[in-house]
Amino acid sequence: MSDNTRTDASGNVPAWPSLPFEAWGDTCATLHMWTQIVGKVRLVCTPWTNHSWHVPLYLTARGLTTSPIPHGSRLFQIDFDFLGRQLSIETSDGGSGTMKLEQRSVASFYEELMARLEELGVGVAILTTPNEVPDPIPFEEDDEHAAYDAEYAERFWRVLLQTDRVFKAFRARFLGKNSPIHFFWGSSDLAVTRFSGRSAPPHPGGVPGLPDWVTREAYSHEVSSAGFWPGGSVFPTPIFYAYAYPTPERFAEAEVEPSGAFWSEEMGEFMLPYDEVRGSSDPDAQLMAFLESTYAATADLADWDRASLETPSGFPRSGT
Repeated sequence: MSDNTRTDASGNVPAWPSLPFEAWGDTCATLHMWTQIVGKVRLVCTPWTNHSWHVPLYLTARGLTTSPIPHGSRLFQIDFDFLGRQLSIETSDGGSGTMKLEQRSVASFYEELMARLEELGVGVAILTTPNEVPDPIPFEEDDEHAAYDAEYAERFWRVLLQTDRVFKAFRARFLGKNSPIHFFWGSSDLAVTRFSGRSAPPHPGGVPGLPDWVTREAYSHEVSSAGFWPGGSVFPTPIFYAYAYPTPERFAEAEVEPSGAFWSEEMGEFMLPYDEVRGSSDPDAQLMAFLESTYAATADLADWDRASLETPSGFPRSGT
């Protein structure tokens, strides 16, 4: 590959690598299914937490993790290691196992992971129909998705890593209810959500492959949400996005930053192409401007109590 993800022309690892969807779309689809399998393992073993916060994966210095998962009195954890190009399983009593992250079908990945978990005494049964994708193929039958380019998988993780870092700085400026920075494997996006504290009208639902009651519980309260999505068949471009639920009147007309951001009528959200951020002289500032301006549009148009919900960076407030 001519555009090396590990080093740039000066021999440095690029913080914001190029991620053209057309170059790794098949790998993206395969990895999406792999993360769904691992995420569903966490889902079935973890107590329900509001807004489905018990199901996402989290960024690590080498990839993505489930974080510790309870299994009776034991704990186990599954990690994608994109630097070492392997999946690891660790248990609280010292057990461990690994799987190579390499070109293989979703069916093969599913079969081996279930076998490894069983060998370690943490076997589980999951619903094998993928969520939030058109025409889902059960994992055990999916020989269609079998592409895997490890270089581009690593690039994807590096984009998530930088996004996670900026999102955490953004999250720290809010005193109200605030989600963790988490990777939702259903839609394959990294997201952060702020809450006004007020209830929201019932969500209409209709998300493919997701029960309406799950969607309605996720949007039970007013939110301003932002995230990163690597792209897909409908919109084959990596983007940052921001939306509100419920959508305030005149939200689509709000002036947001930076100049490359735009409103998508089809998606019902603001979008900022990843390449606009990556190609700027200060990617952090570009992304933060998008996060702050889209949140401000939500909070102002929906009349959030901004004075009590916000705080300057790095300065804790007691609220007294």
